[in-house]
Amino acid sequence: MNEALLLQKGQAVLALQPFSVLIGAELRALSPGHCELHVPASEKIRQQNGFVHGGVVSYAADNALTYAGGTMLDWAVVTSEFKINYVRPAIGERLIARAHAVYAGKSQAVCRCDIFMVVGGEEKLCAVAQGTIARLATKDSPE
Repeated sequence: MNEALLLQKGQAVLALQPFSVLIGAELRALSPGHCELHVPASEKIRQQNGFVHGGVVSYAADNALTYAGGTMLDWAVVTSEFKINYVRPAIGERLIARAHAVYAGKSQAVCRCDIFMVVGGEEKLCAVAQGTIARLATKDSPE
């Protein structure tokens, strides 16, 4: 599948996720093993100190990791685990989560993600995540 069709398919999947739609997430780039997801830093997703809530930063990482792994495992996937390190408060205009597959086998992919906040046009790293994406069992595949 070419990258334009892959991106269109990914955007269609994102549109089926009510939470992604609610927070205005946008899939900006998708290619085999790579993903870029954007989330506007609206007031609705900030916590009491004005930072984008850690749960939303975590969401961006999780979704980007899953897209990156899903492109390597034929889409029917879930996150089986992930870890996130917050390195600075998420203050700015927009979150950008960039994920890539580090390893992909038949049933799982290990992916990394860097999450940035755009501040005055400059990207500042606010979190780093790593996760394992697992292929979902189907009636035709062993569990």
